[in-house]
Amino acid sequence: MGDTLLIDKQTGQAGDTIRLQPLLVVDGGSVTSDASKLAKVTVTAEVVKPAKGPKITILKYKNKTGYRKRQGHRQPLTQVKITAIDA
Repeated sequence: MGDTLLIDKQTGQAGDTIRLQPLLVVDGGSVTSDASKLAKVTVTAEVVKPAKGPKITILKYKNKTGYRKRQGHRQPLTQVKITAIDA
């Protein structure tokens, strides 16, 4: 708890509380990935701020034709702070 993570874009403003469904729970030496057991677990997080991922440059080029195409992309992300994990 208290960790800050970058996840895919979620709806909500800074300060809002969201619930996330866990995919894997590691508790000391035991690892749980069974869907029926994970259905009982909820993760509560607070939205810190929206963010963007690193800039990715895409360049298409064809030889001897003069064709060049440049494109960029930044993935929209959300920074969240984990506040509680309820089992």
